[in-house]
Amino acid sequence: MRKPLFIAVLFAVLLFALSPARSSASTIQPMGKLNPPDESFTPGEWFLGNTPPNVEKNKPPIVFVQGRNGSASSWYGETEHHGVNDMYTKAYEAGYRTVFVQLHDAAGNGSATQYDNGELLAEMLAEISDHFSGQKVNIVAHSKGGPDTQAALVHFDAHHYVGKVITLGSPHHGTHLADLANSWYAGWLSSLLGQDDEGTVSLQTGEMAEFRANTDAHANVRKNAYYTVAGTNRGPAFSALWMGGQYLASHGANDGLVNDWSTKLPYATHLFTDSSLDHDHIRFGGKVFSRIEPYLRNSAIASAQTLKLQKPSPITDISSEFIHGAPLQKQKKVKVPFYMDGSAKPSFQLYSRSKDLNASLVSPSGNIYRKSNIPTQEYSIFHGAQQSAFADVTAEEGEWTLQVTTQEENDAYFFIGNLNERDQYSLSLPGKMEEGENSLALYSPSKLKNVHYHVKVINETGKLVTEKTTNDVQKLISNIRSSGVYNMTIDVTGKNTQGKKITRTIVRSVYIEKE
Repeated sequence: MRKPLFIAVLFAVLLFALSPARSSASTIQPMGKLNPPDESFTPGEWFLGNTPPNVEKNKPPIVFVQGRNGSASSWYGETEHHGVNDMYTKAYEAGYRTVFVQLHDAAGNGSATQYDNGELLAEMLAEISDHFSGQKVNIVAHSKGGPDTQAALVHFDAHHYVGKVITLGSPHHGTHLADLANSWYAGWLSSLLGQDDEGTVSLQTGEMAEFRANTDAHANVRKNAYYTVAGTNRGPAFSALWMGGQYLASHGANDGLVNDWSTKLPYATHLFTDSSLDHDHIRFGGKVFSRIEPYLRNSAIASAQTLKLQKPSPITDISSEFIHGAPLQKQKKVKVPFYMDGSAKPSFQLYSRSKDLNASLVSPSGNIYRKSNIPTQEYSIFHGAQQSAFADVTAEEGEWTLQVTTQEENDAYFFIGNLNERDQYSLSLPGKMEEGENSLALYSPSKLKNVHYHVKVINETGKLVTEKTTNDVQKLISNIRSSGVYNMTIDVTGKNTQGKKITRTIVRSVYIEKE
């Protein structure tokens, strides 16, 4: 048996953690195995919030499902940029009973796939339903918690326990940042960081296209009502969200991590898109609870309607980006040239394993721009990497040079240049392609001469499947022999009207279905 003093301390810690502001409640009912307060919670635990004095038991309890790398505290602890999240407080004050769950990500060892998290969530929902004597609950899910929830309800038959699902900034169709994090140039850094983050892999646009194909046509998807919410604010300047938003901007409006088009489902009711909400703020109670609360008052859903799902349209990427990455040797300077036409204000991001990286940008006229480190943040595409940015870079036409040196024995860098130029490069490609499908379109500016495409394709384990310089990328993809998700890095090279060599980079994932 545990000592009474330890139990009293643990009880007090949990009470403090889950007590809302201005609460007169004095008890909390922790469920599942408890860890000492200085350890992370165990996946599979779930906790009841305090019962409000104004509780309305005709209202369904709310189960809060956090996002990638999150834990139950995502709903009542500190947010990345906006202080303490008052979502739990708002629900408590409105008379709702609340439940907080711990998915696999809560262990702090990286994120899990939506299927793994979904299976665990389904088990917890069964226990939660039993606790509430079979009363259905409603779910509020943030970010990847949306796909995790759908996996639980659709693929693990937990739809019996739930009425409505509201998703906040969920990447239902994936995010291009996951494509980027799993690309060829990023692999060096990911390997050194020791990342084995299956959750990030699962959020690639190609992987989510396969998830959507398996989910949206499933009979269980009609057994719950879905509502979606999106934001289009990219977060504070030079934050991880801002850096992510710069990259995602070429794919449309976004919240710093997810494009707004990815947050929507064909059978869901889209409640609102708010230009003041970034991906961190969108889970904040004071910003969204009053607007989603009317949909949480009951668990009733309209009778299921037959919906004929159309074949998803190709995803079109339009950008003018230069991307590069490689391993580094101690004190050996790496110089990477690239060309800018000087037509727009660029932004540059650098990720590395160590903080001791010395990096600079040298302009054609010899101006030198030094990197500035950014504190590691939850929403970085590289968990645990050092983030840097180059501020106030003045665009100049001509050849630029990225110079990188490290003092570490094992290091790597990943560089993104968002050049924002008038000459755009585009790739139109479905998230999922079936064998024999010919629907890829790749374009470079018409005035670019001697154009070639150097393509590197890796599978979901990071293994290089094929590498080739070609003008027929469609044929290259068609020659892939096995079904699965593949990540493509396409370096477009050519010469402009002044005879200067230009290289631009397009990164995309695609799920290839072979018979």
